Amino acid sequence: MFLHNFKYEILSSIRVKDLIMWLILFPIILGTFMKIAFGSIYENDTIFSTIPTAVVENEKSEIFHSVIDALEKSDQPLLKVSYMSEDEAMKALENDDVKGIIFVETTGASSMESKLSLKIKKNGIEQTILKEFTKNYSAQESIMKDAIENNPANIGAVTETLSKEMTITSERPMTDGNTDPFVAYMYNLVAMVAMFGCITGLHVATANQANLSQLGARKNCSPTPKMISIVANLLGSFIVQGVCTSISITFQVLVLGIDYGTRLPLVYLGGFVGGVLGVSMGFFVGSISTWSENLKIGILMGLTMALCFLSGLMFGDMKAIIELNIPILNDLNPSAIIADSLYYLNMDADLGRFFFKIISMIAYSAVFMTGGFLLTRRRKYASL
Repeated sequence: MFLHNFKYEILSSIRVKDLIMWLILFPIILGTFMKIAFGSIYENDTIFSTIPTAVVENEKSEIFHSVIDALEKSDQPLLKVSYMSEDEAMKALENDDVKGIIFVETTGASSMESKLSLKIKKNGIEQTILKEFTKNYSAQESIMKDAIENNPANIGAVTETLSKEMTITSERPMTDGNTDPFVAYMYNLVAMVAMFGCITGLHVATANQANLSQLGARKNCSPTPKMISIVANLLGSFIVQGVCTSISITFQVLVLGIDYGTRLPLVYLGGFVGGVLGVSMGFFVGSISTWSENLKIGILMGLTMALCFLSGLMFGDMKAIIELNIPILNDLNPSAIIADSLYYLNMDADLGRFFFKIISMIAYSAVFMTGGFLLTRRRKYASL
């Protein structure tokens, strides 16, 4: 009877249209919109890369060429310069092949003195760096000129010193994980899918209460012990919920290209245990009182979305705000615990904090299931 109830729970769950909508289609649609909205912000506005730049000269400037050559020899060059005619440079800027055009106009009798001007197509971090470069070069060119005229032997050292002042600070990552802050929305999306398992947990509780459903009445009349029926139904729900969470994670990785780091199997583990927590919470709430199933669904959905909001699904900084003011709320929020487990898995070389969150989810699940079992087992009916 256990295997029959287990198989029946899986088959009946996958036939529920609401489950397909909320646990599979909705996360896919929401994740796609999040990727479109936030996917390129980090790359465009945060991560630095060598800036492709066009240079247009009316005459070759020895000082300018010396500085550019020194910049391009660094480990992480500030600029990748292409010398072009004005027409070629304007076409490259229009096609986004370069981020800006530096016009170099020699002003002295020799090629020592020059005047720089910059043309850009739009504003951004790379264009701001180009503006700072042209401004700093103009301020420091006189130093280069004096060095060449008074002590030509030191021109190499002076050029190297000035070029270092114009380069950006070298990048030293604190972690090998994905540092894109917007991937936190995807962690919370997985947490939302896991928490939506509360609906399947609610159905398990309802299907085993004779006063709430006809199926519950039939089960209470059957010779199968109620405990065996409930355990089989819960295990079936855990499997279905785990599959739905895995689909969401797989879609994010393979279709949306979300980088979860090098420990992808543990990401699935975190999602599965989070799904167990969601189902257990729904089972517990469904075992309370004799309220109608629709009312309990409304309570669970409202509670789930509130928990997801507090963990940062709708407003990314919300979790940080709570951490500053009421940190214990993040420790108690099941949605935040699930999202944090994925965050620590990605950012920490050590797995200690990840497994602490896994243990926290298991503890939560144990409390919810124990409460649900106690409430369901002790319920008696005068007639069916």
